[in-house]
Amino acid sequence: MLNFLIRRTVFMFVALFAVTVISFFIINLPKGDYVTAYIAQLQATGSLVDADEASNLRKFYGLDRPLYIQYLKWISQIVLEQNLGFSFEYNQPVTVVIAERLLLTIILAIATIIFIWIFAIPIGIISAVKQYSFWDYLFTFLGFIGLAIPDFMIALIMMYLFFVWFDFSPGGLFSPEFSQAAWSYARVMDLIEHMWIPIVVLGTAGTAQLIRITRANLLDELAKPYVVTARAKGLSEWKVIAKYPVRIALNPAISLTAYILPFLISGSVIVGVVLSLPTVGPMLVKALVAQDMYLAGGIILLVGFMTVIGTFISDLLLLWIDPRIRFEGS
Repeated sequence: MLNFLIRRTVFMFVALFAVTVISFFIINLPKGDYVTAYIAQLQATGSLVDADEASNLRKFYGLDRPLYIQYLKWISQIVLEQNLGFSFEYNQPVTVVIAERLLLTIILAIATIIFIWIFAIPIGIISAVKQYSFWDYLFTFLGFIGLAIPDFMIALIMMYLFFVWFDFSPGGLFSPEFSQAAWSYARVMDLIEHMWIPIVVLGTAGTAQLIRITRANLLDELAKPYVVTARAKGLSEWKVIAKYPVRIALNPAISLTAYILPFLISGSVIVGVVLSLPTVGPMLVKALVAQDMYLAGGIILLVGFMTVIGTFISDLLLLWIDPRIRFEGS
């Protein structure tokens, strides 16, 4: 177990280093830089910027240096100072800019994962145990609908229905009076009241996918000889199903959950724009458009970090649930 933890920790740092290199250079692939985007924005409003002023701006932001020098400066700040860099557009450190948005993003993602597990696992078990019944057909139909409709379309439908039926706009995570307020018990309760709509929107596709995976894996386990033997020994049907087949059928579900967390963060960009969510998704889009490379790179790095952590947690859960799994494989 200790060797596994050490090995996974080393792999985690290697993966994060690769994420920093790839993300930084991909962000800088488009022509121009932040100053180019800033000048274009000024010209759109009728202001003119001469070449000397543009050159001074690049020197001020350090954009006149070679790309590898900029990367080394950025990675050294991360390693030595735990600083993700400086946001050109917001004129603040990246950690300050994304602090609350990242917290809200993580809260929303974890709540969505809990929502997915609460609904997908029992429904998948019922569909498998009652195969070809009315409930199986109903859940299968709903699952296909959930997979077929994009998240942003569900968000638009819910916004329309709530506005027409209840004269209520489900956008955002806070009421106007709490959007810029300090954290308090009232603000937390307001967040809980507004959070369930984004949870349903973001969790629909994941729930439908996990239902199909749980059903398919449990059906495969129920057809194996050890289940037939357990039934022949007179064990109750609930013990036969819950003791071993369900635990083994949850293995792929746990592995999938490791990738749901970063997907909810990076894949909720359009949903965040539609629902006006104060999460890092819309901010990442804005940073990429403005070529604010340190802000965009910091967000991508954090998403990569959450992917690695989610994978690590899922490996530990798999080891706990299924003792047959060994991580010293060839």
